[in-house]
This record gives sequence, structure tokens and C-alpha cells, in this order.
Amino acid sequence: MKAIIWLFVCVFFVTGCRREAATKIYVHVPVKSLTVAHGGVSCANPYAAEAGLSVLEAGGNAVDAAVATQFALAVTFPLGGNIGGGGFMVLRTADGEVAALDFRETAPAAASRDMYLDAQGQVIDSLSRFGGLASGVPGSVAGMAAAHARYGRLPWAKLLTPAIKLAEEGFPISAWEAGRLNKYKADFQKFNPGPIPFVKAARWRAGDTLRQRGLAQTLRRIAEMGRDAFYKGPVATAIVKAVKRTGGIMTEEDLAGYEAKWRTPITGYYRDYRIITMPPPSSGGIALMQLLEMVEPYRPDTMGFHSAAAIHLMAEAEKRVYADRSEYLGDADFYPVPVAALLDSAYIHSRMPALPERATPADSIGPGHLPRHESEQTTHYSVVDSAGNAVAVTTTINSAYGSKVFVEDAGFFMNNEMDDFSAKPGVPNQFGLIGKEANAIAPGKRMLSSMTPTIVERDGQWWMVVGSPGGSTIITTVFQTILNATVFHKSPDEAVAAARFHHQWRPDTIFLEKGGFAPEVLDSLRARGHHIVERGGIGAVDAIFRTDRGIRLVADPRWDDGVAGQ
Repeated sequence: MKAIIWLFVCVFFVTGCRREAATKIYVHVPVKSLTVAHGGVSCANPYAAEAGLSVLEAGGNAVDAAVATQFALAVTFPLGGNIGGGGFMVLRTADGEVAALDFRETAPAAASRDMYLDAQGQVIDSLSRFGGLASGVPGSVAGMAAAHARYGRLPWAKLLTPAIKLAEEGFPISAWEAGRLNKYKADFQKFNPGPIPFVKAARWRAGDTLRQRGLAQTLRRIAEMGRDAFYKGPVATAIVKAVKRTGGIMTEEDLAGYEAKWRTPITGYYRDYRIITMPPPSSGGIALMQLLEMVEPYRPDTMGFHSAAAIHLMAEAEKRVYADRSEYLGDADFYPVPVAALLDSAYIHSRMPALPERATPADSIGPGHLPRHESEQTTHYSVVDSAGNAVAVTTTINSAYGSKVFVEDAGFFMNNEMDDFSAKPGVPNQFGLIGKEANAIAPGKRMLSSMTPTIVERDGQWWMVVGSPGGSTIITTVFQTILNATVFHKSPDEAVAAARFHHQWRPDTIFLEKGGFAPEVLDSLRARGHHIVERGGIGAVDAIFRTDRGIRLVADPRWDDGVAGQ
């Protein structure tokens, strides 16, 4: 059955300074959770969820639906959905085959190690965050094409039909999206002197229609000619023109040479669950497995959900894991990432052989000693089908609306993923993350990521499909959601909705969602020596669970995320 509910909501607002006008606004209200029999989609936007569902209903499998959802998110969630960025896919087929697809952006051939430093060797922050020099070579279109070529069932062009229609005809935006478009208007105008569909004279309001005819034309090209329509020809020329106009170095040769890569997933066990997650250049899979194994000897379930003791334990583990991340993780094609050593049980337990009674200062924690060997604007979506195939995809343009550079002749924003490299060893990026040699800039290299698309298996079947946006908070968001559902025995809806917290070693701070934790818990954490900062929402989990009653689709209640299923 259809799972997206259309509500016609009449909203009145003041127009002008002295008079009022009544305007009817049609708002697509997202369904936040739903139990279905066959399959469905959980993602950042209800229109994109419906696009994925329409492909499932037409006989497509989970990969087909994921492709349709990706392109629909590029239209309906321009903040993070994209064709100008990249990401990762983890999948498990009905017969148990697992795979990981890396369509992360790459540094242009003209990139260099010190490209964001001034004459004194200091980092110029803005260069890796705004304008054409901030953009890596995008991988999203190549990734979708690679996934479809190996696992897809329906014709490629059919998968782009919903996105083309949404771009051409438009859709009414939510209050949240209207607020973001208004917030970033000055940035859009600064980097894009020509007209773009995200800028208008009046303020955006909930229910306004957003049409993107330039993007519709690009999507039609991709539907007709496949990935080459993006990486060669007029679209590639338009990308290079926009990037170079704003100071970038990307070339048409960079685009033509881009390849998505199939990788071997990180797999391991936590209690009775098998974890299937993303390998480098994502740090997410290794970090997630380290966190799960590091906390298990201390039995967080015996400490109580959201107790000071449990938060203290998890924060101490997070400090040590993020310290390792800073030293050892990067693109394994360019740096010998010590995957096996980092996942070795003896090593993980050596990082915290005893749980300290008080907070361990970050200055006294460094990366572990290994033998020498071998945004927060992202978006995640989860898809399952009636045959038992499961797909987890996290994709990004990094900051909100990426580099703010709009490819005027093709209708989309470019990413600012170059900020995910270490511009200078030991200097944090926009998310406060620190990296060293493993994540230094090099031509063709893929920047380190925190994206953690994950599938959890139980009793020989997929049991949970999960992921989140959120920059450096992605790893801890997925970690907590898995613990919520496993050791704390929360329902699917509770596991996703529960208040979250985050520690990333530096800064030496536990960030907690404001109002989500009891005052006495915060007082106890401070008494243990933790520095506490309350903030807004952390992450945006879009997950699917297998339950005794059926397939439970759950979208994060914090934002506009929605589900659709059958």
C-alpha cells in the first residue's frame, strides 16, 4: 500500500507590511514510521521515498530503488542529496552475498599537498570550503551506474523517471527547506552571479514550488546516455566552467577518468549480530567495529540506558577510536591503512584495559601503537525489497549545498569534499576532525570520510539497515542506534528517536542533544570530569528493521525524513 500521505493544509501568513492574504499551501507530510509486508525506503525526503517505492512497485529490486532514490534526493534534498558529490553503498543480497561500493570523490590531478596553505604555511580555511577549489571530482552518477550494472533489474532510464518529473514539474518545499534556502541566499549569490532556481526576490515559504528545469535536462541526458552523459560532453564542460569560474582546478580529463570502485566490506560480529559496513576510505566501518568491541567487556546494558555510567563508558571509547582515526585512516589505495591491526581484538582491548572512573583528558590519549604493516550535510537512505535484498547508502556534498558553486548550465551544486582531506597535519577541518599523513592531499586520492552505511544481520537474514548524515557525528550516531536496538532492547522507533551524544577526542567535549538527558545525568558526568556542551539535533537516522510483525521502516523524527513501503 502507498505509505506517503498527501495532506492539503491551508496556511495563512502575512504578506507585505500592511495587509494580509490567505494562501493555500499543499504540503507533503512525511510518514515517520510504518510496518509493511514487502519492502520500502527510509530517506531524507518523502518525495524521494515515494520515488524509490514506485520502482519497487514496478518490479525493481532494492538496488533499482536505491538508484531512483539517489536521483530523487538530488532534486528534493539539494542540501545534501546530489549528483555533484559522492558516497558509499553497502549491500547484502537475498542469498547472503555482501559488497561495498566506493563512489567517493577524488582530488583533481592538479591538486597538491599544500594547496590550502598560505606563504607562511598556515591553512586558509575558506579555500577548502567555498568555491571551485573546494570541489573533488564527483562520483555519485558513476556509483549509481556501477550498482545498476552489477545488480539492477529494471532499465536504467526508468529509474530516473521520478526524479526528472520532480525536477521538471516542481514540488512544494517544507518549512525546514525554505528556512535553509533563505539562510544561504547570500552565499548562493556570492558564488553564482547568474540566476539559479534557489534564489528569488521574496523569501521562500513552506509550500512554495521549487522547479529545477536545468537539472531535469541533465537527468534526461543521464537517463538516455548513462554515466558518460555526466562525465563527458556538455555536462562535463559545464562543471569545469563553473568550477574554474570560482577558482577551481578540475578538468574534463579528471571527470572522464573517474571510476567507482567495488571494495570488500568490513565484517565482524557483535554478540549475536553480524555487522556489514564500509571499509576505507571511510573511517566509519573500522571505527564502528572498534567501538562495539571496546565497550562490550563493560556490559553497557547493565549500566542503564542513557545513564551517566553508560555515557561515560561510550565517550571514553569514542575518544580512543577517534584518536586512532586521526593517525591511521585514509585512502587505502594511497596509504597502507592497517585494517587488520586496528580490528584485532587484543589491540582494541589494550586501548581501554580498564574503565577509568573519571574522564580521561584528551591530551593524555593518543593514537594506539601499531606495528608498521600493511556536515554536517550528508544524507543516508535505506532500502529493502520483498526478495530479501538490503541496501544502505550514505551520500554527500559535505557542507550544506556543498561549495555553494552551482553548475548553471546543468542545474546542481558541486561538493566541497576537499575539506575532508588534512590540509595540514594536526589542523582540524570544519567538523573539528584531525588527520595526518594518511589523509594528506594527493592527485586522484579519495578523502577520508565518516560515512557509515551499515547492514546488521541476524539468524542468516538482514535484521537492520542503518546510517546517518552528520559529519564527524555519523559514526557515533550509528553506534548508538545499534546499541539502542541490541543491548538496550529499544523498539525500532525508540532506537532512532532516542537522544544522542557525541565525543570525537578533540575537542575534549561531550556534545549532547539539548533537553534529551536528565539534569542529574549531566551533573554526574561533570562530576566525573567531562566537559558538557548541549546542542541541537545530532544525526538523522533513516533505518529499516526486521521485526516479528513485518518490516519496520523508520525515519528520523528530528527533520523532514520520511518512509514509503508496500
